[in-house]
Amino acid sequence: MRVLSVYERYFARLIYGVFAFILFAVLALFVFFDMLSELESVQGKYTSLIAFFHVMLEAPTRIYEVLPIAVLISAIYVFSQLASQSEYTIFRVAGLNTRQALFSLFKLAVPLALATFIFGEFIGPAAEQYAQKIKLEAIGATVSSGFRSGVWVKDRDRDPEEKGAGEITRFVNVQGLRPDQSITGVTIYEFDKDYRLHVIRVAKEGKYQGGQSWQLNDVNETRFIELRDGQPAANRDALAPDFRGEQVQFPNVLMHSELTPQILSVLLVQPENMSTVNLFRYIRHLRDNKQDTQRYEIAFWKKVVYPLTLFVMVALALPFAYLHARAGAVGVKVFGGIMLGLSFHLSNTLFSHVGLLHTWPPIVSALVPGTLYLMIALGALRWVDRH
Repeated sequence: MRVLSVYERYFARLIYGVFAFILFAVLALFVFFDMLSELESVQGKYTSLIAFFHVMLEAPTRIYEVLPIAVLISAIYVFSQLASQSEYTIFRVAGLNTRQALFSLFKLAVPLALATFIFGEFIGPAAEQYAQKIKLEAIGATVSSGFRSGVWVKDRDRDPEEKGAGEITRFVNVQGLRPDQSITGVTIYEFDKDYRLHVIRVAKEGKYQGGQSWQLNDVNETRFIELRDGQPAANRDALAPDFRGEQVQFPNVLMHSELTPQILSVLLVQPENMSTVNLFRYIRHLRDNKQDTQRYEIAFWKKVVYPLTLFVMVALALPFAYLHARAGAVGVKVFGGIMLGLSFHLSNTLFSHVGLLHTWPPIVSALVPGTLYLMIALGALRWVDRH
């Protein structure tokens, strides 16, 4: 039993062929401009060859970004050609109705949606992480957040000095993350269960040992010890100190923490460039620490919904098959398709920001652009089918 009928295989050959050409052309354009940008950073060990390798490793992420627009343009071009040569009219006379054509296009979009998911979830993030690693190793730098104060993250752990269910809260500041996933410029503010500052720990670097354990090297620790004189609080001198500070230095300290290099690396990249698995892990970490997850949840649902936009793109392209010579030349229709794809991309970004500002449910912010354009496509199909 064949999955595709004869006319579906004909559509597939045309659409996939044009799609491959457009994707290659757009990708070559991105690589060219990315290479021009990277040449400004070429110096020392970071040669032009390494820069080119870095740009090529970022290509899978570019493919993921432009796949829907490339599908839209290629489908519009194919159907515009079929309409101009009256081939699609022959298909309609032979019994192909709009619903069948739309369902056939959805079948052709399935492999492209799977490819989009694979590039966005596996190939793109892994290749970009490796690209960043080889660049940092070549220039001898570390990943930074772009802020002078570094990255701040909240952490919780059990208090080893409490026999019961005592809990300590830490606020960790990290200045940089190296390619080997070690951290530099670490400052830790540790609070007891009553949220009183207990320890300030400053370390030159930290290395993850596995099993939620970090080894901090070259540690300068300031402990705040409560002064207990046995007097009731009402009889104490108001000007007398309640705590005294004690500084201790250690060559290394082993610290148990819920933080992992993967969680820290999340803080140093844009949520949109992460995989859904890493986003899910970080959202769970934020929820455990009672922190806001809105931005990362929107990014998570956008990653989940993004492959489904391929079905919206082919639905938007189908009405062009019903427009004949009176609607303009093929080039004009392709230009209209480019504008349509760009408007979808912009609206996708717009609704993400609007949803973040107005605290919409994250899944709503992710679904609104695709749903809106799908309604436009179905409305256009209904109109051209009646006229």
